[in-house]
Amino acid sequence: MAKVGKKYSDSVKLLEKNKMYDPAEALALVCQTSKAKFDETIEIHIRLGVDSRHADQQVRGAVVLPNGTGKTARVLVFAKGDNIAKAQEAGADYVGGVELAEKIQKENWFDFDVVIASPDMMGTIGRLGKVLGPKGLMPSPKAGTVTPDVARAVREAKAGKIEYRLDKTNIIHCPIGKASFGAEKLQANFDTLVGAVIKAKPAAAKGQYIKSCVIASTMGPGIKINQSKLGN
Repeated sequence: MAKVGKKYSDSVKLLEKNKMYDPAEALALVCQTSKAKFDETIEIHIRLGVDSRHADQQVRGAVVLPNGTGKTARVLVFAKGDNIAKAQEAGADYVGGVELAEKIQKENWFDFDVVIASPDMMGTIGRLGKVLGPKGLMPSPKAGTVTPDVARAVREAKAGKIEYRLDKTNIIHCPIGKASFGAEKLQANFDTLVGAVIKAKPAAAKGQYIKSCVIASTMGPGIKINQSKLGN
């Protein structure tokens, strides 16, 4: 068995084995299990009863967390014309066109967390799909990151907008804040994200939609949430 640190072992002792916690109780506990010297990120992992291999069972979207993520996103915008100034005024970190696309391709440059594009720039960034896609950075209309209103998209990204999407094992992984937020702020973010995921339930989904839900801090143990309390 892999050796675990004392802080992790102490955190595990706070949990009851095999217990499924109510969301409020779990969020209070996750703050207690965050014992690292840095402000740990709190992540949620939701396993859904869908098959992501089928196009009609995809679950993907974006939502603005009311209390943000605790991290200010670095935003890259592909734009031209008037949209360049609009994106800059809204607070984008990088704004440009072909030159930025080439920098990503040639220099393996990824000093950004969110990519936004105006529709007239899709020809420029289409070729970046192979490098941005695997990192979850490729803009899409569904996530609101391909939009004529680039200024609004930048403001939302800076305010704590996150994208959720299924991975190949039908699990959604998302940050919902920092341990320093406390249980109340984390609860507001948790409710917003889970509500959005439930709302995004595909018509083709059959049976139980939320199969399991776990929250954990960066260095802490997973805390299982009673999915029957999530209104799915």
